[in-house]
Amino acid sequence: MDVNFNYVHVTASERLEAFTNNHLNKLKDRYDWIVRAEVFFKKENTSEPDSGMICEIKLSAPGQNLFASTSAKNFEAAISETSSELRRQLQKKKEKMTTR
Repeated sequence: MDVNFNYVHVTASERLEAFTNNHLNKLKDRYDWIVRAEVFFKKENTSEPDSGMICEIKLSAPGQNLFASTSAKNFEAAISETSSELRRQLQKKKEKMTTR
């Protein structure tokens, strides 16, 4: 699986990329038809202390692409929540694929 990282108002981080790759590899192991992932890390100025660090992931797979985005107080929490949302979407897609 190809993974492209994009940083918007954030300094590139190998630690974040490794953390994200770990989560994406778990998804890839379970759903082997994932082709590519686009990961965006964004920093947003907010008055909320529990948000502002945004992780967006777009997965390319057969059929329609999947997308999830989460804003949290740190990138690790945002990555975890985004990957959980993608897992739910992938499970729904897999169920649709098997019923046809």
